[in-house]
Amino acid sequence: MIESVWAREAALARAAADESSVGEMPLGELMRQAAALRDQGHGPIVSYSRKVFIPLTHLCRDVCHYCTFARAPRRGRAAYLSPDEVLAIATAGKAAGCHEALFTLGDKPELRYRVARDELAALGYASTIEYLAAMGKLVLEQTGLLPHANPGVLTREELAMLRKVSVSQGIMLESASERLCERGGPHFGSPDKHPAVRLETIRLAGELAVPFTSGILIGIGETRAERLDTLRALQALHEQHGHLQEIIVQNFRAKPGTPMARQPHAERDELLWTVAMARLVFGAEMNIQAPPNLSPGDAHALIEAGINDWGGVSPVTPDHVNPEAPWPHVEQLRRETAAAGKILVERLASYPRYCREGQRWHDPVVLPKLLRHADAQGFARTDGWTTGRIGAVPNLRGAIERPAITYGVADRTVVNALQRASDGVGLDEAEVARLFRARGDEFDRVCEAADRVRRAAAGDAVRYVVNRNINYTNVCYFKCRFCAFSKGRHSANLRGTPYDLSLEEIQRRVVEAWERGATEVCMQGGIHPDYTGATYLNILRAVKEAVPAMHVHAFSPLEVSQGAATLGLPVAEFLRQLKDAGLGSLPGTAAEILDDEVRRVICPDKLDTQRWLAVMQAAHEVGLRSTATIMFGHVETEQHWARHLLAVRDLQCRTGGFTEFVPLPFVHMEAPMALRGIARSGPTYREALLMHAVSRLALYPLIPNIQTSWVKMGPEGAKECLRCGANDLGGTLMNESISRAAGNEHGQELPPAEMDALIRAADREPGQRSTLYGDPPAEQVERSYRAASLAPIVLTPLPRRSQRTGETVG
Repeated sequence: MIESVWAREAALARAAADESSVGEMPLGELMRQAAALRDQGHGPIVSYSRKVFIPLTHLCRDVCHYCTFARAPRRGRAAYLSPDEVLAIATAGKAAGCHEALFTLGDKPELRYRVARDELAALGYASTIEYLAAMGKLVLEQTGLLPHANPGVLTREELAMLRKVSVSQGIMLESASERLCERGGPHFGSPDKHPAVRLETIRLAGELAVPFTSGILIGIGETRAERLDTLRALQALHEQHGHLQEIIVQNFRAKPGTPMARQPHAERDELLWTVAMARLVFGAEMNIQAPPNLSPGDAHALIEAGINDWGGVSPVTPDHVNPEAPWPHVEQLRRETAAAGKILVERLASYPRYCREGQRWHDPVVLPKLLRHADAQGFARTDGWTTGRIGAVPNLRGAIERPAITYGVADRTVVNALQRASDGVGLDEAEVARLFRARGDEFDRVCEAADRVRRAAAGDAVRYVVNRNINYTNVCYFKCRFCAFSKGRHSANLRGTPYDLSLEEIQRRVVEAWERGATEVCMQGGIHPDYTGATYLNILRAVKEAVPAMHVHAFSPLEVSQGAATLGLPVAEFLRQLKDAGLGSLPGTAAEILDDEVRRVICPDKLDTQRWLAVMQAAHEVGLRSTATIMFGHVETEQHWARHLLAVRDLQCRTGGFTEFVPLPFVHMEAPMALRGIARSGPTYREALLMHAVSRLALYPLIPNIQTSWVKMGPEGAKECLRCGANDLGGTLMNESISRAAGNEHGQELPPAEMDALIRAADREPGQRSTLYGDPPAEQVERSYRAASLAPIVLTPLPRRSQRTGETVG
C-alpha cells in the first residue's frame, strides 16, 4: 500500500532528524545532509507553479498581528469579488499561460461582519465556502484553470464540497505552539489560528484524500524547538494519510501598519536552518518549498538547504499576502535555479505524485481537467503542442541559456547511461526510465547522444517506402478505449460510417497503388465478428492476384491470433499459411504499451503482453519479419515505456526479426478514453522527441532503424525527430485513416517529392526503400515521382458478401 511507503519514509526521516545532533551541528553540514536527501528524491528538478492569484475576499474574522491581507469592511467597497471579476482574473491568467487559480481569502468573515452575510445572501449563498465552491467550479469549467483553495479552517463537509471543484487545498499550520495564541502573542484574538483547530482541518483533509498544502511561518516569536514540534505534528498526520503534498517554510517579513511592524524580519540563517530541518524531518520525497519573493538573492542558498520547489509564481497578479515582495520573473528564477545546478520545471497545483495517482486523490469530475494539463510525470504541459494538430513546433533544443550543470548523483546516472548505451551495452529499466525524465540540459544531451548513435548505426541516409494503407474494415468487436477508428455494428451515429471493403475494391486500390509507384500495401482493420482466418487468406490471395509483385505488410498480432483461433490452428501454423498465401511481413501494431498494468486500463479484452510477444516470436521463427511499435501519451508513465522497450529488445535478442521500431504518439482528440476524461492529451513535444531518442539508445545496436511518423508528428516534428535518433520516415501512405479518425490533421499522403524535400531540409540524404530495407525496383521509383491523383475510394457498406463467413470468393 502507498501508505506503508510513506510510513517507511517517515520513519527514516525521523531517524535522520533525531540522529543529526541538530543542536550542535554546524549549519553548513546540516544543509549538506538536507541537500543530499533532496537529491535522492528529486534529482536535479526544482519545480514551481505558474498561477493567477484570486483574492475572493479580504475580510477575515481573525486579527493576526502580522497580516496585511485582511481588511475591515469599507463603505462603497464590495466584500467579495463578483463572478465576473473572478472570471476576468482567471481568463487573464489563462492567457498568460497559467495552470493554477489560487483562491485565497480570510477565515469565515460572515461570522464577524454583517456586510459579509448580506453580500453573500445577495449573491445567493449561505456561506463564504459555498461561494468559494461556486467560483471554483466557474473557473474550472469556463477557463480550465485548476483551482487551489486556501480558505482557512474547514469542516469535513466543507472540505468535501471544495474537493469537487479543486485539485488541491491548503492551510498553513504556521505554528503548533499554543503559547503564540496567548495574550501578547501574534495569534491572540484569532480563534482559527489555534493549532488544534488547524491540525483537525489537516487531519480531515487526509481522511478525505485531499492533496493538501501546509507549512510553517518562522520569525513570529517561536523557538527552534517549537518549529520542530510544528514540523513533527504535520509529519505525523502525513504518515497516517500521505496527503501533504508540500511543506512551505515561510519567513516572516514585518509589514507597515501592523502590530508587528517593528518586529525584525526572520533571520536568513534561521530560514536556512528550518528548511534543512524540514527536509530531514519529512525525508527525500516530500516537496519542501520556500517562496522566492520573500528571500530575493538567496535562491542558491535555499536550494543548498534542501528545497525542491519555489511555490506559485504569478505573471499576472501580485502576492496579495505579501504585496511588498514582488514575484521574480520566471526566466530570472530559471537562471538562478540553473546557476545552482538545477533545472526549473513547471508543475500543477496538484503535485506529480498525486496527479499520477489521480483516481485516488481527485474527484471524478475534476480529474479529466487535471489530466489535460499533465505530462507523463505529472508535471505541467508547457509546450502547447498536440499530436496530430497542425501548428508550429516548440524549440526545445538549446532554447534557453544554461550554464554547465555540475553533476550530482542523479545527473551522473544520466551521463553513465548515455555512455553505456553509446557503447551498445543494454540499459536496465531504471536507466531507461531516467533518460525519459531528462529535461533542460539533460534533454539536449540525450538527443545529441541518440543522434550520434543513429549516425553510427544508419549513417546520414533517411529512407521511406512508397506504400498505400488499406484498412479493409472499421467494424470491430473489441472495446479498446483509445480507438476512434473501430465501429460496432450499430454505431453509424459515431464519427465515420461502418464499412467492410469488397475484395474488388481492395484489388482496385492495390492496382492503383502499384501504378503510382508503391511497392507495399499496409493492411490492417478492425476485428470484424464475421471474419475468420480464411478471410485474411482470401485478402492476401486477392492482392497477389491483382499485383503479384506487391509486398503485403499486413495483420497485427491480434488479427493473427484471432484468425488462428477461428480456424482451430496453432498460431505458427496459421502464420505459415499466411506466408504461403503471400504475406510478406507483419506490422507490429496492437502493442500499445507492453505492460499488463496499462493494458488492463486501455484494452482489457485484447492480447496481453506475453501473447503479443509470443505471436511476434512465432512470426519471426517462420521467416516473417515485422516492425515493433509503441503507442504512448495516454495513461502510462515513463516506467511503462522502459518496460516496453526492454520487452522489444529482449525478443530481438532471441529472434532478430524486427526491422524497425516505430513510436506512435497518442492522438487524443476523438479517442474514447480521452473524451471520458481518463487519459492525458497525448504526449508533450519533449516526450515525443525523447521517445525517439531513448528508443534509439535503448535498442542499439539490435534494431538499426527508428521510424518517425510524419502523420502524427507532422512534417516539422518529424524533421526534428531526425535530429533525435530517427533515420526513417515510414511510408507515403496514400490513404491514412486510423489517425484521421482520432482527429489527426496532418493529411493522408506525403508524396516522394515532399518526402525528399523534408529530408533535405533536415540536412540528410533521402532515399526510397522496400519494406524490408532493400532497394525498390527502379521503374517503381520513377513511377512514384509522376503519380496521378488518387481516384475516390469506395467504402463498401454493411452488410457484405460471402467473405463475411470466410468462404472463398470466386
